[in-house]
This record gives sequence, structure tokens and C-alpha cells, in this order.
Amino acid sequence: MKNNKKIITIAEGCDNHFGSVALAKKMIIEAKKAGADYIKFQHHIPDEEMLKKVPRSKNFKISLYNFLKKNALKIEDHEYLKNFSEKKNIKYLCTPFSLLAAEELNEIGLKLFKIGSGEFLDTPFINGVLKFKKPVIFSTGMSSKNDIDKMYNFIKKKAKNDVAFMNCTSEYPPNYRDLNLGFIKEMTQKYKGFLIGHSDHTNNIYSSLAAVTMGAKIIEKHVYFGDKNYGPDKDVSISFKQLKELIRVIHTLKDSFSDDKRIYAREKPILRWARRSIVTIKDIKKGEKLTKENIWSKRPGVGIPSYEINNFFGKKVKKNLKRDKLLSRKDI
Repeated sequence: MKNNKKIITIAEGCDNHFGSVALAKKMIIEAKKAGADYIKFQHHIPDEEMLKKVPRSKNFKISLYNFLKKNALKIEDHEYLKNFSEKKNIKYLCTPFSLLAAEELNEIGLKLFKIGSGEFLDTPFINGVLKFKKPVIFSTGMSSKNDIDKMYNFIKKKAKNDVAFMNCTSEYPPNYRDLNLGFIKEMTQKYKGFLIGHSDHTNNIYSSLAAVTMGAKIIEKHVYFGDKNYGPDKDVSISFKQLKELIRVIHTLKDSFSDDKRIYAREKPILRWARRSIVTIKDIKKGEKLTKENIWSKRPGVGIPSYEINNFFGKKVKKNLKRDKLLSRKDI
């Protein structure tokens, strides 16, 4: 996470494996093929993170508690999948939803934690995670600017390793007017020392690409297999084919965001023919004055630059000049 010149991509498998380790393995393989830097899953211990009855949002057809009881991966599964990811040369990332879940992940050697938006203001939990002294990525959905400022100050004092904040809107899927991608620039300027990214809950790649142009250094996208798109994250996920295209475009664009501006070496040959010079547009006799009727601008750009033309109006020529000739200072 230290190399902020690189744009990090996270394939969020969430619970789209539906409790199947075999399907999770397949997601790891496809994430690697797509070019993702990380595959991410979630570690739920339902009785540690919630009461049995919690309000149900529109993206859940059954209670979240019952869904997780049925489909959550066990810590043994995470350890197996983490080792499998390492063999496939893709980094393993996981979101714990309770301190116990975080402690279990720490015990199996998880090197980087991702904290979801729901836990962003849970300071007892976050304090426990920061004690591991490992890098942490925080999503900031459902938070005001004051909330983020407060947590920035809290985390900055306690963090002993790299920290990232993710711009995020916790709508499933979000309205585009609520994405607030421009806030990424403000986060970059305001939260010094933290890497800034974007956790994207749209079901396409467009807003992630826009986030990159705003300066996001981490992009997180939910992924799913097309024939198994029926879970709570179905409306916020993209296919691995879409993920591959997203990463391809990010890699294509990654070197194009410099704020430098000058004439580059490869532009100079084009400059010679594409720029305009002052030229004669009719035959001009010796002693005749230069006017808009006898000189104007045309390509190539190897003569007197056309932006100097006002300096030549009213001056006389030393000799006869033919039409369509580059004007020379010696002619005046």
C-alpha cells in the first residue's frame, strides 16, 4: 500500500461465494486473471456482530443474520483461501465485522485489513484493530465530513502503519448524484499521510474510472459470477470480464494524470507542420505595405509565428514577394 504511484485494484468477493470454498477459489483465480492486486472476502461471526433481528434493507430478501449464518466463511476457510491466494500470486484481503473476527484474521497472518463503512465510527472496534499495527483501509460510507474529520484525528494518533480512506456511498446501488466523486480531491488534500481511494457500489465500471481521474489510488469493486447473481450484493457487483476491462483501462490511463505541461519531444516534429506562420496571400510589390489583404497565417510553423502578425502590419517590403511565400524578417 506504500506505493501511491500505483493504482491498487481490489476485487471484492464479499459473500458472493455463498459459503462455497470451491466457488471462492474460482473467484481468486478469476480475480488474478483480471489483473486485480487483491481478492477480498468478509469474515462474519454473526452472533458477535449483530442481534438476530436487525432492520432489513431492500437488497436483502432474507434477514442478514440468517443469510450470514448460512453463507459466511469460517476462519479455517479464510486461512485455506489465504494460502491458496498466495500460491496464485494475488494478495488476500478480508473485512472483519467484529473484533473477534479481526483477532482470528490476525492470528492466521492477515497482512492488511479492510474496515467497512458500518464500523467506521465504532471506535472500540477500530482501536482493537489498530493495535495489530498492520495497514488498514477504511470505507467512509454513511459518514459526514465531520465524522470523517473526527475519525481521521482519532486514527492518526493511534495508527502505527499505513492507513487508507475510501470515498464510499453505502447505497445498493447508489444514485449517481450521491457518489460525490469530487470529494476524492478534497480527501487527498485534507487527510495528509493517508492513501485515498474509492469503494464503488455501482454495477458498471464508469464511476471507478472517473474516481481514478479524481486521484483515487485504490479502487474496490464487488465481483460475481453471472450465473450466481442472487445474493444481497447482486445489484452492486460486476462480472470478472468487466473487472478485467476496468483494470486494463486503469493501467492504460495510470501515467496520464501528471499536472506537468510543456512541449514534449514527440510533439516537436508535429509542431513544425501544425503551427501557423505568417505567409503572403497575394503577390506583393517592393515598397508595398503589409496588410490583412496581403499577409495571413498558414501552415507550416517554420516561419515567423502567426501571433506576431500585428507587428508587421504597415511595414514595407524590401523586394517583390510572390504569393504563398513564408514571410521572412529579411523581407521587411
